[in-house]
Amino acid sequence: MPTINIDGKDYDSDKLNEKAKGQLASIQFVRGELNRLQAQIAALKTAELSYISVLKTELENSSSS
Repeated sequence: MPTINIDGKDYDSDKLNEKAKGQLASIQFVRGELNRLQAQIAALKTAELSYISVLKTELENSSSS
């Protein structure tokens, strides 16, 4: 009997009706997708910083020539 907490109130997930269980599944899916996207954003920001670093080096090398 796992419980879920909504706005500070605990609910027994085994006692939810089918519509509520569907909504809970949707919330879990959305949270999973948000976590996946946040991880992807973090990876892309890291890549961006790396590209900027390499570009700065290239620009500095170009202006020295």
